[in-house]
Amino acid sequence: MAANAEKLQTFSYVGVDRKGAKITGELTAKNMALAKASLRKQGINVSKINPKRKDLLEGVFKKGISTLDITIFTRQLATMMKAGVPLVQSFEIVAGGLENPSMRDIVLGIKNEVENGSTFAQALQKYPKYFDQLFCALVEAGEQSGALETMLDRVAIYKEKSEQLKQKIKKAVKYPISVIVVAFIVTIILMVKVVPVFQGLFSSFGAELPAFTQMVVNMSNWMQSYWYILIGAIIASVIGISQSYKRSQGLRNRIDHLVLKLPIFGGLIYKSIIARYSRTLATTFAAGVPLIDALESTARATNNIVYETAVMRIRDDVASGQQLQFSMRQTERFPSMAIQMVAIGEESGALDAMLDKVATYYEEEVDNAVDGLTSMMEPLIMAVLGVLVGGLVVAMYLPIFQMGSVV
Repeated sequence: MAANAEKLQTFSYVGVDRKGAKITGELTAKNMALAKASLRKQGINVSKINPKRKDLLEGVFKKGISTLDITIFTRQLATMMKAGVPLVQSFEIVAGGLENPSMRDIVLGIKNEVENGSTFAQALQKYPKYFDQLFCALVEAGEQSGALETMLDRVAIYKEKSEQLKQKIKKAVKYPISVIVVAFIVTIILMVKVVPVFQGLFSSFGAELPAFTQMVVNMSNWMQSYWYILIGAIIASVIGISQSYKRSQGLRNRIDHLVLKLPIFGGLIYKSIIARYSRTLATTFAAGVPLIDALESTARATNNIVYETAVMRIRDDVASGQQLQFSMRQTERFPSMAIQMVAIGEESGALDAMLDKVATYYEEEVDNAVDGLTSMMEPLIMAVLGVLVGGLVVAMYLPIFQMGSVV
């Protein structure tokens, strides 16, 4: 499937439209014949068409595609469809408004596949890196039910809620990490540039330095001589850990277990997983996907091996005839409030509505937790910075203070 997507080419063309006006533009197709056929369908009489030349640096500086790009595409397409715009024309309009060239190429590639007879879901499946099985399954359900515009709106809401949740988690993590990085850089600058100035002053005293000052001076001497080793070790550690995380399933499993037990962030991650579980299950079940299949998609969407295993166990229990609420309770991984809401939903026949309420509640909980965490971290980080920088200042001035007391 990926090979088909790679064979798409971009063509530049010059022609005349139905009104006789000269028109120029670009389109994506597998070959020139299909490109000409596509333009004829649009009523464009082509006078010149050539493959677009690729910039030598295009592959190096080409912007990647983020989940935010996929979310924006989904929302814009859903809006076009709800307004009554045909699917193929919606692709053209959305592609024309996208700022990311890589995302524009994918949208035009999907448009080309649909024009050549593929369903929307089949076209999406050619880009599994950007459109997961859940996304494709929901679109396929919408096409089969004849309510694609409604389903796209649900998918857009789901992607927007998921993106908001992800941004909240990033907000909670970015702030302390950025401050720690700045503190580390400031410490290195002080050690390499400022401490040596005081060291030259201290050597003229000819007296023995206090233990604390001597320790800082020794650290400064080491950093001046081996700073490249320190920087290299940090870079190598970051790259090594990231590569190990990507390649080692065992390491990912251990980290997934560990993050849930963290004293501050564990509760935040737990609430975000419950929100993601509820939102995904509500969206898929409301779309008409059978509960067993919906649970399988939801398991992958949790992004945590602990809850992925728990949800797959729930799926097996539901497949054997057990109620969802009992299965959730047996895993001992879900809060009682969520279980009670699911029980009400099963009894009233409004499971998707109850799951949606659970998702909304825990998304708000995550939002409040992030705000509370940020407020709590600010004084803590300031205290750490004060101790770190203040400790260096005290270490440098301690010999001067001692000399003053002797005099």
